[in-house]
Amino acid sequence: MDPNAEAAARRRARALWRWVGEERPPFALAPGPGQQSVWDYPRPPRIEADAREVVVRCGSVEIARTRRALRVLETASPPSFYLPWEDVRRDCFRPAPGASICEWKGRASYWTIEIPDGGQPLCLEAAAWSYESPNPAMAALRGHVSVYPARLDCWLAGERVRPQPGRFYGGWITDELVGPFKGEPGSEGW
Repeated sequence: MDPNAEAAARRRARALWRWVGEERPPFALAPGPGQQSVWDYPRPPRIEADAREVVVRCGSVEIARTRRALRVLETASPPSFYLPWEDVRRDCFRPAPGASICEWKGRASYWTIEIPDGGQPLCLEAAAWSYESPNPAMAALRGHVSVYPARLDCWLAGERVRPQPGRFYGGWITDELVGPFKGEPGSEGW
């Protein structure tokens, strides 16, 4: 995309947002001790390193384990966790058709996860995504992949991750987060 057109698209999108992490809306839940409100996360998103152990399984097969994850924080959404390719069983990932564009991160590529399972392999189409050439502000995501916790078993510091509501979103919900979360009914305008 032309850089000027991309910048104009971001300005138009920003003009529509009321909530950008500067204040919580009246309907946001208040975080308790040791919790975070997704309404305190910024927009545009921020990337943070996270040293907690992340484990991802497809059935009984472990496909990732790391303490070098990146989490992307964005207003109203639970974080998405990005895992370094070095800590992922790359042999289980193959390119999937299609792509999407995030105004902040750039062009996402999708990955199918295929696990040998005796005669018939287990195959999860487009169960992961990555930004192979992210926008400059999100350059840290290069060399990382994220997975949909609705499609795989994901664990963060020993806690089973719950998927973000909605069909498209890939946020990881744990007990440390309070919402409501984008993707729930009625959240289309967030």
